[in-house]
Amino acid sequence: MSHEALSAGQFQEIVQTLTGSAPGQEKFHLHGRLLRLPSRGEVHELVETLRALLFPGYYGSQPASRLTLLYHSGSLLEEFAGQLQTLIELCLAFQQHEPPEDNFVGERAGAVVAGVIRHLSQIQRQLYEDVQAAVDGDPACTGADEVICSYPGLLALTHHRLAHALHGLAVPLLPRMISELAHTGTGIDIHPGARVESALFIDHGTGVVIGETCVIGRRVKIYQGVTLGARSFPLDEHGRPIKGIPRHPIVEDDVVIYSGATILGRITLGQGTVVGGNVWLTRSVPAGGRVFLKPAFEESFQAGGGI
Repeated sequence: MSHEALSAGQFQEIVQTLTGSAPGQEKFHLHGRLLRLPSRGEVHELVETLRALLFPGYYGSQPASRLTLLYHSGSLLEEFAGQLQTLIELCLAFQQHEPPEDNFVGERAGAVVAGVIRHLSQIQRQLYEDVQAAVDGDPACTGADEVICSYPGLLALTHHRLAHALHGLAVPLLPRMISELAHTGTGIDIHPGARVESALFIDHGTGVVIGETCVIGRRVKIYQGVTLGARSFPLDEHGRPIKGIPRHPIVEDDVVIYSGATILGRITLGQGTVVGGNVWLTRSVPAGGRVFLKPAFEESFQAGGGI
């Protein structure tokens, strides 16, 4: 059926309903002003510019030589700053119901951009340590170039380290958009609020979930399908989850968590702990601890059976 089969009145009524203009109807995305959020494409371009800036010569369409490296990097930094300024302004304006040209919005966005730029050298150092952790931890890895160009764990961490910096500067909406872009592309879900130290190696990665208040130390190794989640959600007097309280695991330095493990609640995995595959864990483990499931064939033999 063609839309022309609708009467003008029916067409107008549908448009009013979809836009929240019908009497008594409100939409989440309209606040009396027609504002917009960053598109996924704009967020993707921002992260791609950052990757080209932090890993010179690996990303981007412009070749860089030693003679042009400073110019090339300066140009990328200026491009990144402009992109970030625009996206932060959109997010601030959307949340505060003010137009993007509002002076406060622009000044606030500019202060955040300056803070992120000052933080870029630390982000780069962390990512290079993440690269080395993958080289050291994966026997199939041929070198740093392979990690930088192809490993999903590094891609997810690049998104996360930017998202976490923005989250710490109280930028609304954009950090989660950045993290969910990585989630879509890699299957690795890291909340922007999670505190992740350097030299983290996420091997394979698909299905990894790291919650908002999780804390991860240095030289941690996580395999696919691992969940670092919350055991329960304390509720307020209205029955809604209380936000922001620590409810996810603390993973100390040099911990290894094998595939499929589910670790829930504000518990601590002490330094050097090893958690085996498919373990369900809701209690803390002291430093150097080992937590494994008993193999099914052992249980079978103990019961007098065979295989």
